[in-house]
Amino acid sequence: MNDGTGSHPDRNIEMYLEYEIINNRPGLLGDLTSLLGNLGISINIINGVAELRRGIIIRTDDVKKLTRFKYIVNHIPDIKNLIIRPPEVRDRLAVQHGKFIKRDVEDKKVFRFTREEIGVLVDFLGEIFRMHPDAVVGVRGMPRVGKTESIVAGSVHAKKKWLFLSSTLLKQTERTSLIKGEYDESYVYIIDGAVTMNSTKQGHRTLVREILNYPAVKVIEHPDLFIEDMQFSFDDFDYIIELRENEDQVISYEKHKKKHWFQNEDIGFFEGM
Repeated sequence: MNDGTGSHPDRNIEMYLEYEIINNRPGLLGDLTSLLGNLGISINIINGVAELRRGIIIRTDDVKKLTRFKYIVNHIPDIKNLIIRPPEVRDRLAVQHGKFIKRDVEDKKVFRFTREEIGVLVDFLGEIFRMHPDAVVGVRGMPRVGKTESIVAGSVHAKKKWLFLSSTLLKQTERTSLIKGEYDESYVYIIDGAVTMNSTKQGHRTLVREILNYPAVKVIEHPDLFIEDMQFSFDDFDYIIELRENEDQVISYEKHKKKHWFQNEDIGFFEGM
């Protein structure tokens, strides 16, 4: 993806622009892109983000140019509801993939994906890991839906290493200590909340609490189970991801007290990727 700065390095202010189309007449997009160009505003990437809505990532050297653009566009009857704001992760991915990620109406930190949207989820996680290096991310989902593979792929996307503090991948893991080189802000630390909740190893719980305060990305699978016994709350999470096989699947933890219910849940790791 072109970063929009090649021939205009001075245009280093990035913004997100979105509008609703009232009359999708021939030449409308050309008129708007020409107007942006005439004002000295570069287009980084453009795409439809919903039915009759178009999103554009733009770059400029002066935000006053956007004020002028907005004034002119308000007199164009073919579009309405112009939005101009600094781009969020969700905006970038909407333009890249052509649709907005589903977000909970009441709890804005909750984002929802289905199995067929794992590619979008990987990009979303990668952007979070890259832009928020101290993020705490919770990932909800039933066994074998693709949680772990998405987290690892997101780490690769962000050019970060990953380390399991607790896991059921291949075998049950409950780390009780880290070696010197494993304390690194470039790591993504992955915690299986079900395993940690059931752990009887005090050393493991102590290590997890230590890493929760360490300035690096932390990802907690099964966060609802994790907070039950780790003196942690949902207020401590920056993002909550929900991953389902389909939109109707219910995420339930009714069997979570059966210690080995989650064991081998990621036996199909990277299957189909």
